[in-house]
Amino acid sequence: IAMMSIITPRANVAAKRIYEVLSTEPTIHDPAQPKQPEANEKGTVEFSHVSFSYPGADEKVLDDISFRAEKGQTVAFIGSTGSGKSTLINLIPRFYDVTEGAVMVDGVDVRDMAKKDLCDRLGYVPQKSTLFSGTIDSNIRYGAPDATGEDVKQAAAIAQATEFIEEKEGTYESPIAQGGTNVSGGQKQRLSIARAIAKKPEILIFDEPTAVLTPQEAERLFEILNNLKQDGKSLVFISHKLNEVMAISDRISVMRQGQYMGTVNKEETSPLDLTKRMIGREGFL
Repeated sequence: IAMMSIITPRANVAAKRIYEVLSTEPTIHDPAQPKQPEANEKGTVEFSHVSFSYPGADEKVLDDISFRAEKGQTVAFIGSTGSGKSTLINLIPRFYDVTEGAVMVDGVDVRDMAKKDLCDRLGYVPQKSTLFSGTIDSNIRYGAPDATGEDVKQAAAIAQATEFIEEKEGTYESPIAQGGTNVSGGQKQRLSIARAIAKKPEILIFDEPTAVLTPQEAERLFEILNNLKQDGKSLVFISHKLNEVMAISDRISVMRQGQYMGTVNKEETSPLDLTKRMIGREGFL
């Protein structure tokens, strides 16, 4: 009886919280008349005077940001922690709507596109990888349920996951626990990358994809990502590591305190110059 008198109030509070989540109305909706991009417009991302602040916040996280990433290019964003890099790329798949300006994918404002159509064009690898209960195969197919077995294996090879998958007794049918608790951090990250690649999207977005990879694994991943770029994929890449940015990027964009400090070609700058710009000791002309 004493234990029940403790458990019951806790259960009541938990049930109310669950109900609040389930009854919350989504703030992101499909437009009444979705627009389709032009057939010849593929793999482009453009920010036009974008500003953003989180709901209820007084200060802007991003302020008046404009840039354009072309098809077949790799644009890297670099900056200190809290500079707004992850917030910026979360606006592309429309996790949030911009406060001011417009984010355009393939020449169309993301708010004017159907969410499914937008997501079909994007492959997203978040900073914290998430796996779902099922098998390795079902996790890689999560964004592409119609993918063939060969597509799954090719995506795993690109993400350098083939070796540890084939070492498992069930290979691609090996079970994955909820949250991926039965695989290591590096294996979870590689499966997350394979899942994004299996969709065969036009645009790949990577938020610190090498955070748990060894330097050797990261180097091999960059080689393969460069091959994807040559196949016409557009890559948007976030990293804190200057050597990674210099290795993979065509253009390097610097963020500082929510401000877009500008973009340079990697041939026109050096790691020292980028470091100065990140900490604000040298601005863009």
